[in-house]
Amino acid sequence: MIKRIESTQNALIKHWKKIATTRKEREKTQTFIIEGFHLVEEALKNKAQIVQLIVREGVDLPLLWDIDDIAMVEVTAAVAKEFAETESSQGVFAVCKQIETVAQKFNRVLLIDAVQDPGNIGTMIRTADAAGMDAVVLGTGCADAYNPKTLRSAQGSHFHIPILREDLISYVDTLEIPIYGTALEQAVDLNKIQAQEKFALIVGNEGSGINPQLLSKTNQNIMIPMRGGAESLNVAVATGILLYTLVKA
Repeated sequence: MIKRIESTQNALIKHWKKIATTRKEREKTQTFIIEGFHLVEEALKNKAQIVQLIVREGVDLPLLWDIDDIAMVEVTAAVAKEFAETESSQGVFAVCKQIETVAQKFNRVLLIDAVQDPGNIGTMIRTADAAGMDAVVLGTGCADAYNPKTLRSAQGSHFHIPILREDLISYVDTLEIPIYGTALEQAVDLNKIQAQEKFALIVGNEGSGINPQLLSKTNQNIMIPMRGGAESLNVAVATGILLYTLVKA
């Protein structure tokens, strides 16, 4: 039986709104909300992560979706607006569990230091997934991996690649693979770097760069040559260039 909620004052709706809008609630409940057909379809590939499927009245779900054993709630358009993030919402959402990944010996890992823009975080998660990385580790000062903007930018990669939150200064000491940093000083031109079977790549805040304590722990720092008039690249764009250079096919 499908539950139906028509009141914006319903306790469950207020709870979902808190999850959608506050990092504190997401961390407290270890849940997050995704929105749109594509993200929900990706989540269905890991059905155990889905707590509830939410559908706005009048929205038809694809017949091929396997949702028989998933709790489903129908809501009115007014209720859906309470937790929808987009102006032209598709009217389908899912409350999902955050999966806690234990640090382990990854062969290829992206480390992100204090990047505060959720869109960039999401794009880097998506890029790491596409490049075949084993995990993404978010350090202190990073935007929330489950911020709605992060989730939209990652386009479902949260369901494909482990995402950890660690103190990077301590974490890098546990790694037994080559560690590459991004810097201008004491750095090698990207074009002189060979692809690696195992490596960690650290990328940092666009304004202040990587924490000097982290840079002191790298085996080699890399710089991307700027051939035009631009002083720098967006951190997510730079990450894509570096990952696809370092990853050995």
